[in-house]
Amino acid sequence: MPNGHVIRGARVGSAPPRHPERHRPVPCRSVSYWCRNGHRTDIRIAAEATDPTVWDCTRCGLPAGPDAQDPPGRARAEPYKTHLAYVKERRTEAEGEAILAEALASLRSRRGDR
Repeated sequence: MPNGHVIRGARVGSAPPRHPERHRPVPCRSVSYWCRNGHRTDIRIAAEATDPTVWDCTRCGLPAGPDAQDPPGRARAEPYKTHLAYVKERRTEAEGEAILAEALASLRSRRGDR
């Protein structure tokens, strides 16, 4: 008696076998990066790709560079900015006052206030 399962006998994640003649692996090379803590991170990239100048260390998260004797310094974290700080960067005090006056006038006209 059928139980309604269409893919009976197949395991989850199974796929047809790959044929080696369909694709050829891209030639790769290994590049090493070192952080300030002396950790070494090896990555494999395509042979024709350019090396990244900085890579994050997989152990401590610091920036790592290709020169073991002179690794890059700690990245300076930008302080958190509020929405108001970003607005103040784009607008002057006079522009802010003009926008506020326009918004208040629009609100009062909708309410019928004078």
